[in-house]
Amino acid sequence: MKAMLLAAGRGERLRPLTDALPKPLIEVGGKALIEHHLAHLVEAGVDEVVINLGWLGEQIRERLGNGERYGLRIRYSVEPPGALETAGGIIQALELLGPEPFLIVSTDVLSDYPFASLIDAEFEGLGHLVLVDNPPHHPAGDFGLRSGRITRDEPRLTFSGIACCRPEWFAGLAPGRRALRPLFEQAIDAGRLSGEHYPGKWLDVGTPERLARAREEYYSGD
Repeated sequence: MKAMLLAAGRGERLRPLTDALPKPLIEVGGKALIEHHLAHLVEAGVDEVVINLGWLGEQIRERLGNGERYGLRIRYSVEPPGALETAGGIIQALELLGPEPFLIVSTDVLSDYPFASLIDAEFEGLGHLVLVDNPPHHPAGDFGLRSGRITRDEPRLTFSGIACCRPEWFAGLAPGRRALRPLFEQAIDAGRLSGEHYPGKWLDVGTPERLARAREEYYSGD
């Protein structure tokens, strides 16, 4: 199974740090955020990764290269100025991702979620989401979960930024800027989105305060 690492964002809330450094290259525990994900993916058996590049993306390419030193192959999907948002970035990268289900992973989170279990997961719908407990900065959550199905009901959990998707979910959609949330909601309404609750370690490294917390409480996840 291939994985797509979402790495094109500007990182506005982490400015001025991200004025000169792309968010995925911010270091926690002696590694760039994106390198933590590469290590976990290799551990799970993933050998090919697609990374979308936006703001200061060439720094990411220079740092990671072709992926050989990490034990996998990296291919890049370069987005236009301003990036394409999450769904738009996936649509652009479909040719690189191929015809089989693929993982998507946001590079601005840290987690010890075992990717191997998601690779082995069997799901019938368009996608399978990993949900986590609501963090203090997002108490309302995103989606409900009932009998393995994602719902709009309460109580809600938070989308972790980790999922497995079928390419046909995005096939035929017009290229350009497109958010992922509306596609989630359409799939929920059609009863075609499954999910699971992961109670383990997870942190959204999206602000200076949460970055400091990640550095202070960094887990031995590698």
